Amino acid sequence: MPSETMDRDARGLAEATGNAAFVLALRERGVRDTAVLRAMERVPRERFAPPALHVHARRDIALPLACGQTMTAPSVVAALLGALDIAPGARVLEVGTGTGYVTALLVRLGAAHVRSLERYDGLARAARAHLGHDFDDATVETADGLAPEVVRGGSYDRILLNGSLAALPPHLPAALKSGGRLVAGFWTGRGSRLVTLTRDGAAAFARTEGPALRLGPLTLGRSLAP
Repeated sequence: MPSETMDRDARGLAEATGNAAFVLALRERGVRDTAVLRAMERVPRERFAPPALHVHARRDIALPLACGQTMTAPSVVAALLGALDIAPGARVLEVGTGTGYVTALLVRLGAAHVRSLERYDGLARAARAHLGHDFDDATVETADGLAPEVVRGGSYDRILLNGSLAALPPHLPAALKSGGRLVAGFWTGRGSRLVTLTRDGAAAFARTEGPALRLGPLTLGRSLAP
């Protein structure tokens, strides 16, 4: 039907216009990484936001989730992903899936596989539904990514912690390949700061500090089922 085609075209144009405006707003807030901006334009945040908050999905704000968690503000996500510097074909470990939005961005940035760990089973199930079959290069597990037994034996090009913590469990940087990179927020007592660890050798790591970030805390604890 011509009218149905026109409606579909109008919706597509509105979505494209909204995505472009979203990316432009992020550029105005200082996001300059072209690959990250392109990925954020291709992955609509509202697809992953709680239905009641779709109207706010394209604003640069954190959104509340179930289980006391939050969907990180887009500019903070961009800072984390820019520091992570995904190379095509990278094997990535993500700790803290949330809604699956960052997981999808990691795939769009070229990761060959993303293993994403989420403590809360309800959030993990919702994230799998959000990702659907469009992001088959990602798997979401209900597990505590800060627990040594969950990560032991892994070997990753990149590790992303979607949250802040006061001290980094040693098994996480140990799971990096040589030349691999870990990005997280570190709690300083007055807020969180972006920190990047790059593995230079068997036991050598270079640490780089970035800007202050607003990130929720990551805590050690067993997987939880709602």
